[in-house]
Amino acid sequence: MPGENLSRDEARERAELLSVDGYEVHLDLRSAVGESGDGVRTFRSVTTIRFRRTGAGDATFVDLIAPSVNAVTLNGRALDPAAVFDGSRIAVDGLADENVLVVDAQCAYSRTGEGMHRFVDPEDGEVYLYTQYEPADARRVFANFEQPDLKAPYRFEVDAPEGWTVWSNGVGEQDAEGRWRFAETAPISTYITCVVAGPYHYVTDTYKRTFADGSELEIPLGAMCRKGLAKHFDADDVFLITKQGFDFFHDNFDYPYPFGKYDQAFVPEYNLGAMENPGMVTFREEYIYRGKVTQAAYERRANVILHEMAHMWFGDLVTMVWWDDLWLKESFADFMGSFSLAEATRFTNSWVTFANNRKAWAYRADQLPSTHPVTADIRDLEDAKLNFDGITYAKGASVLKQLVAYAGRDAFLEGARRYFKRNAYGNTRLGDLLSVLEETSGRDMKAWAKSWLQTSGVNTLTPDVTYGADGRITELAVAQEGEELRPHRAAVGLYRLSGGDLVRYARVEADITGARTVVAELAGQEKPDLVLVNDDDLTYCKVRFDEGSLATLRAHLGDITDPLARALCWSALWNLTRDGLMPARDFLAIVLAFAGRETDIGVLQMVHAWAQSAVTHYAAPEWRPEGGRLLAEGGLRELRLAEPGSEHQLTWARFFAAVASSDADLQLLEGLLDGSAAVDGLVVDQELRWAFLQPLATHGRADETRIGAELAQDDTATGKRHQVRCLAARPSAAVKAQAWAQVVESDALSNALVEATIAGFVQPSQRELIAPYAEKYFAVIERIWAERSIQIGMDVVRGLFPGLQDRAETLAATDAWLADHADAAPALRRLVLEARDDLARALRAQECDGRAA
Repeated sequence: MPGENLSRDEARERAELLSVDGYEVHLDLRSAVGESGDGVRTFRSVTTIRFRRTGAGDATFVDLIAPSVNAVTLNGRALDPAAVFDGSRIAVDGLADENVLVVDAQCAYSRTGEGMHRFVDPEDGEVYLYTQYEPADARRVFANFEQPDLKAPYRFEVDAPEGWTVWSNGVGEQDAEGRWRFAETAPISTYITCVVAGPYHYVTDTYKRTFADGSELEIPLGAMCRKGLAKHFDADDVFLITKQGFDFFHDNFDYPYPFGKYDQAFVPEYNLGAMENPGMVTFREEYIYRGKVTQAAYERRANVILHEMAHMWFGDLVTMVWWDDLWLKESFADFMGSFSLAEATRFTNSWVTFANNRKAWAYRADQLPSTHPVTADIRDLEDAKLNFDGITYAKGASVLKQLVAYAGRDAFLEGARRYFKRNAYGNTRLGDLLSVLEETSGRDMKAWAKSWLQTSGVNTLTPDVTYGADGRITELAVAQEGEELRPHRAAVGLYRLSGGDLVRYARVEADITGARTVVAELAGQEKPDLVLVNDDDLTYCKVRFDEGSLATLRAHLGDITDPLARALCWSALWNLTRDGLMPARDFLAIVLAFAGRETDIGVLQMVHAWAQSAVTHYAAPEWRPEGGRLLAEGGLRELRLAEPGSEHQLTWARFFAAVASSDADLQLLEGLLDGSAAVDGLVVDQELRWAFLQPLATHGRADETRIGAELAQDDTATGKRHQVRCLAARPSAAVKAQAWAQVVESDALSNALVEATIAGFVQPSQRELIAPYAEKYFAVIERIWAERSIQIGMDVVRGLFPGLQDRAETLAATDAWLADHADAAPALRRLVLEARDDLARALRAQECDGRAA
C-alpha cells in the first residue's frame, strides 16, 4: 500500500490551512456493464471542490487513488496531471483565498469491498454497485480532502446504465436526460458519503412522529437488496426495528433526525457488518436470511440496525476530529445498540448477549500485546484501519455502561443531548464530551476518563470470603488485579440452591477501588453456594470465583435461573480456560453437562464456539481426538433430545456438523443430505445442506463433482461462496496448493471469495497437510502487505497465520520474523504480534490441560 497512507500530522496541518465550502461530484457509471477489454475497468469521476485558505501557506494536496487523471484545474489554471499526480495525491500550489479545484479522473471499480465495489450476480448476470469508504476510501471514487474534520456539503450527479436506480445520501431524481441528481447534503465527512446503484429490489415505508410542541417529522424509509434475494427479504421486520429505533432515539436525544430520508441497502461482498452513511446505510447482505435461523440471528441484525442509527447522531452529526477519538462514535453506537434493543424492541435480553458475546471480543483484544486505551494513539490511516477492534467497540461500550452506573442514566442522556446541540455538524475531541458530562453528573469526569479511557488492560475481580462458626459471612472483600487499578461501580450477588434452582438472595452495589475493597453490607449473610462479582454486568472486568463457588458451578451451572447471571458465569469460565487456569477438558465437561439446558440461544451459540476453540486450540494434543469425540457425541445427543422444529434443534444440528468426524457421524450427515436419514422436525434447507456438506468435503467424502452438484442446486452468489469454501477444504495437497496460489499469488478473487478460500484452506483436522505453508507464510506476508489493499492484506495475514501448527517451533519462527522485520509496516507487525500472542496463549493452555491428564 505504498504512498496511500496519511498521517495525523499531515491532516492537522491541512486542516489548519484550509476549510471546505462544498463538493460537486459527477460519476459516470455506465461503464459498469458490458465488455471492458483486458485492462482495469474504470469510470469517469469529475469533482469540483470549493475551498478557502484559512492559514499560512499557498500549497496543499488532494487525495485521489486512481489509475489515471485526465485533467486538473485550479482557479481556471490547468495543471499537468503527469507533474502533480503521483497515484494517491494531487499536489496543488498557488492557492488563493478562495479556490475552485476541478479534477477529471478515471477511477477503478473495486473487487475488494473498498471504494466503488462492483459485483456480478452469478444467478442472473446483473451488476450491482455500492461504495464503502471508512476510514479513507472515498478517494478511490472522487478527489477530496480525505480526513474527518474537513466536513462539507456534497452534491452528487450520476450517469447510470439504462434501467438502473441510483441512491445517495440525499434525495435523488432522474432528469429528462437520464442523469441522477441528488439534493445537497448537510456538512458531513468524506468517509460517510455514499452511492448505491443497480437493479436493486427496493421497498418503501414512512416513519412519522409528532413532537410535544406540535411539530411533525416525516422520514421516508427505504430498504433494498439484490433481486435474487428479494424472495427472502423480510423488509417489514427491518422497518419495524427502524421505527422502534427512531422512537427510542427521539425520546432520549431531543434532536430530530437531521438527514432527511433513511435508506438501508443490503449489499453483496461487504467487508463489514454495516456502515452509517447518513440517509444511505449499507449492510452486509448476509443479514437477509435464506433459510431458517434462530432469534439470535434476528437480534444480531436488529442490534446492527440500531447501532448504525445511533451513528446518525454519534458520528455523523457530531464527528471526531481524527481517528484517535474513533471511540466517540463506535463505543457509543455499540452501547446504544444494546441499550435501545433492550428498551424499544422485542429483544429485551440484549444485555445478556452483550455480556456473553460483545464483551468476549473486548476481553480478548484487551489482553493482546496490541492493546490500547479506548482513546487510542492513531498515527496514520493504517493504524486507524486496525483500530476498528474489540476495544474501540465492545470495551468502549462496556465502559459507557459503567459510566451510566457511575454517573446515572439521566445525567448520561442529558450529557448526550447537550453534546449534540453544542457540536452539531462539527468535530469533537474527548474533552468536549467530558465537559458536558461533568455538567450533568457533577462527577469528576477527567479522573474517570484517565482510569477508563486513557489506560489499557482489563482488571480481574475475585471474591475473598471468610465465614464464622455459625456459617455466616464475617467479611466479603473484592480483590482487584491489573496494571491499572480502576474504580468500579459493581454489584456482588449471593446465590444459593433452593428447590433445585440456584437463585440470588442478596445483592449489593459497591464502589470497588484499589487492590482490596470490603463490601461491609454483606457481612452477616448466610453462607452462599455462589458468589458472583459483577452481578448484572455493570462494569468491565474479568471475574474469578472462590473455590466453593467454582465447585458449585461445576455441579449446578445449569440450575442458575437468571439468564444474565448464567451468561456471566459461562463467560468467566471461558476466561479461566483461555488464561490457562482451567483445563480445557474441564471446561468441555461443563459444556457437555449444561449446554443442553441453556435457554438463551445466543449464549448457547457462543458456548458452542468456545467449545470448538477449546478442543482446537487449548486441549492437550494427545487428548484432542478424545475431546472432539466427546463433543460430537454430546452434540448428537442434544440434537436428538431437542424439541422438534425448535431453534435449539437447529443450533445443535449446526454444532454437530461442525464437530462431526467419525464414520458414523459423517454417514449420518450424508443420510440427512440424501434423505435416507432424518431427525424429527429438522428441515434441511439449502443453508443447512451446505453446513452438512462442508465436513464431508473436509474429511474426503465429498469430491469436486459432488460439491458442483450442490452448486447446481444453489447457483447463487451465496452458493458460490459455499462451493469455494468446500473445494478448498478437501484433504488434498494439490487442493491446498491451488487454494494458496489463488489467494497469495493472484489477486483475481473478490474479497468474499478470498475469505471463503482461506476459511476452507484452514481446517483443524488437516494440521499435517498444511504444515508446509508455515514457512511460506513468513516469506510472503511483507509482499502481500505491500501489494494488496489493506483489507485483503488483513484477511491474508490474519487468516493464513500458521496458528494450527501449535508448537514451540512455530512460535520461534514468528519471533524470528519479527526480529528480522523490525522496520516492517507497524500495522503488519501488529497483526503478526497478535497472532503470536494467540499461539503463545494456546500453548500455555495446552500445558494446563496436559497437567490434568
